[in-house]
Amino acid sequence: MDKLQELTQKLYEEGLAKGKQDGEALLQKAQSEAEGIVKQAQEEAEAILAKARKDAEDFKVKVEGDVKMAAQQAVQATRADIENLVVAKVVDGTVDKALANEDYLKGIITAVAQKFSADEPADLSLILPESLKAALEPFVKNELGKLLGKGVDASFSKKVAGGFKIGPKDGGYFVSLTDDTFKDLIGSYLRPATKKLLFG
Repeated sequence: MDKLQELTQKLYEEGLAKGKQDGEALLQKAQSEAEGIVKQAQEEAEAILAKARKDAEDFKVKVEGDVKMAAQQAVQATRADIENLVVAKVVDGTVDKALANEDYLKGIITAVAQKFSADEPADLSLILPESLKAALEPFVKNELGKLLGKGVDASFSKKVAGGFKIGPKDGGYFVSLTDDTFKDLIGSYLRPATKKLLFG
């Protein structure tokens, strides 16, 4: 009986030891797997966070670049507007006043017509402002033709606000000395100086 009890006790202890050993192995395996899962989750979380940081930094750089470019364009556009306003203020009033002055126009027309007269044997054709017809028509008919010793045909147009267009009667081309061409010419010289004066 003692031997049976001893054998039973031995089997129980061996079974208990093996069960305990198997349980510890299972526990270690579970702990190891849990640590692996936690580590993988941490790595994935860090990767997601790093990507989110990189995306946010890229977006910030892009937005800053877009804002900087928009600001530069706005400054350039504003400078151009200021420059155009200053040039227009200087040029428009002066040119409009000069090219609406009968005596000033007569002098310019005479000088240009004489140059044409020397270079071109053909009669001349003039297009003048409709608004100055009363003042300039007698001058063209009576004085200019006699001065040049050739025919001068004049027409008057509402499309020419100031100045004139001149060319050989049958030449098929005109030299334009209207208010718009004067403004463009003077403005092209004034713009660089104005820009330097305004913005250094």
